[in-house]
Amino acid sequence: MIAPDELERYLQQRTEQDAFSGVVLITRSGSRLFARSYGYASRSWKIPNTLTTRFNTASVTKLFTAVATLQLIDRGAVTFDTPIIDFLGLQKTAIPPAVNVYHLLTHTSGIADDADEESGEDYADIWKLRPNYMVTETADFLPQFAYKPPNFSPGQGCRYCNCSYVLLGLLIEKVSGLSYRDYVRQHILVPAEMLHSDFLRLDLTYEDVAEGCDSLRDEAGTIVAWKKNIYAFPPIGSPDGGAYVTAADLDLFLRKVKAGTLLSAQSTAAFFTPQVLHSTRENWKEMFGYGMKFAVDQTGKVIFAQKEGIYDGASGVIRHYPDQDINVVLLSNMQNGVWEPLKTIHHMLMGE
Repeated sequence: MIAPDELERYLQQRTEQDAFSGVVLITRSGSRLFARSYGYASRSWKIPNTLTTRFNTASVTKLFTAVATLQLIDRGAVTFDTPIIDFLGLQKTAIPPAVNVYHLLTHTSGIADDADEESGEDYADIWKLRPNYMVTETADFLPQFAYKPPNFSPGQGCRYCNCSYVLLGLLIEKVSGLSYRDYVRQHILVPAEMLHSDFLRLDLTYEDVAEGCDSLRDEAGTIVAWKKNIYAFPPIGSPDGGAYVTAADLDLFLRKVKAGTLLSAQSTAAFFTPQVLHSTRENWKEMFGYGMKFAVDQTGKVIFAQKEGIYDGASGVIRHYPDQDINVVLLSNMQNGVWEPLKTIHHMLMGE
């Protein structure tokens, strides 16, 4: 179980070492076990992070896209088997005609990504050749991946793919007649009572928003400067990443999904169920579901479910331990902020 004083000392130490800046929230059945903020929302002005600071969630945003897609399935507007290419009129692209909604949700489509992160490509490198301010609408992403050859045939593998969720965003827009961001605002953020979360532009000003930046170090490991992330991704969030949330709102989102507020009973159960094998670890299997990723032990039991995200100057994760009904939310305005604290918290919860 969580030892608050021990965890506080650990996080304070990492903050003093410039290894963490952000928020940590741990809840059980909706009650807070631990809630603290660390470091600076603005390093330039030495403005501290607080529990109400909004952070860029990077790929955690895919959870909203997955739930939005499942809502359309609940309505009967599409099915898991809906062929995405015919539906969106993308026949002249390199995306295979057999790709369907299920493939996109579970990362089994095989389509090419704009940055193949599993092969070590850096998402920020895309914007060295294409100005990031040119990509503000969902369709703007298409030239970055739609004409690249696929990695494998649909359903014949499992490979994490950001742009699968771009296609789901286009699907949501076509079915609903709304922009992706407006759909999420109306059908997810409002009913989940996520009052402090939204899609915020890098070139506008807002209250309570963390500025992302990472340290630049010399050969001895000494920090010589801090680099902001304003050129590392598009200027506003999209179906595959970039929504801004508070830790409390993200915790509330997952609890609202689990309570059946956003989805039918059938889709709620499916959302928390592993679907496909991604990789095998030493003591457990990593499986993908509809947006969520699962750690499954050798008996088939889910140890935890999570969604994580990473950009330059941003990292975040929400992890759910079903046996204890515990949510762990870590949000940071540093690229490598959350990963080591997440391991430490996991060891505490597992009694290791």
